[in-house]
Amino acid sequence: MEKTKRFQVSLKVIWGSSIALAVMASIPKLFDADSTPGDLIINSSITLLFSLFIWYYNIYSLPKFSANHANKSLFNWKLLLSVILGIVLMVILVIAHQELFQVSKMDAPIMFELRGVLINLIVYMFLHLLFQNYQTQQMGVELERTKAVNLGAQYELLKQQVNPHFLFNSLNTLKSMVDIQDPQSSDFILKLSDFYRFTLESRKMDLIPLSEELQILDSYVYLLKARFEDGFVLENEVNPKQYDSAIPPFTLQLLIENCIKHNVVSLEKPLKIRLYTENEFLVVENKIQLKRGAVSTGVGLDNINQRFMHLIHKEIEIDKDETTFKVKIPLNYDYHNN
Repeated sequence: MEKTKRFQVSLKVIWGSSIALAVMASIPKLFDADSTPGDLIINSSITLLFSLFIWYYNIYSLPKFSANHANKSLFNWKLLLSVILGIVLMVILVIAHQELFQVSKMDAPIMFELRGVLINLIVYMFLHLLFQNYQTQQMGVELERTKAVNLGAQYELLKQQVNPHFLFNSLNTLKSMVDIQDPQSSDFILKLSDFYRFTLESRKMDLIPLSEELQILDSYVYLLKARFEDGFVLENEVNPKQYDSAIPPFTLQLLIENCIKHNVVSLEKPLKIRLYTENEFLVVENKIQLKRGAVSTGVGLDNINQRFMHLIHKEIEIDKDETTFKVKIPLNYDYHNN
């Protein structure tokens, strides 16, 4: 993922404004008959060094960008701290210049302090206005990035919903049933039709009730049973009290498809999947019996997690040990379909 662009201020702006302030601070001395070139140098030097410090200190004290915690307040404790440090620094600069140049007569310290506070306020306000504009731009970038991730996740979901391999396998199974004149052929056709009807009806919804998701799963499991027979076993132990909750459509189908993809499914070694609720989670659990040479990229689970993060603002949880693989998906009880 592309990194967030770092907030920066051009060196030309920092040094150019500091030099300009130093020149402006010396202009009154040009109209003072008692002023000397040394006075001009001292005023310019103090103002330049002070301005550079204020610029870099305020840039350093800026918070890192966060889309969730963008500080919209212009006046806060950081401004007060900056002013206090500025006052202390100005005193140090004035004393240091007095000792360095052995100057017996300089402007009153209060004049330098007032000048320092004014410079501090100008730099602070200008810098924070730039920073707030940067935050607004970065939040726009993050929003577009989130939209792109969601669209990508939806596209991947759609490709998996209308999985050509699943359709091909289902049609092959149907052909075999017809060839042997299996009396269950008609039921298989109806279940296949139901499954793809559910696909068309639900693909535009963000969330659907768990009861509807289980209906879709029922048709999907029927088709799998016709293909794998007793090599595939699903134990549905979902608490009916959870039926009113909601999840993104086809979540369970994708999780079960993921199990079949990576594990052995055979009459000699049946793949058993348990489906049950645990607190506020729906758990899909299977015994690990990996296919030889199977390599998991994690793309499928990451796609599901992205959808949950976008729609429910919660992440799925994965528990894995040597024998069991569990995926816990959060249930949502406050939803509205688009």
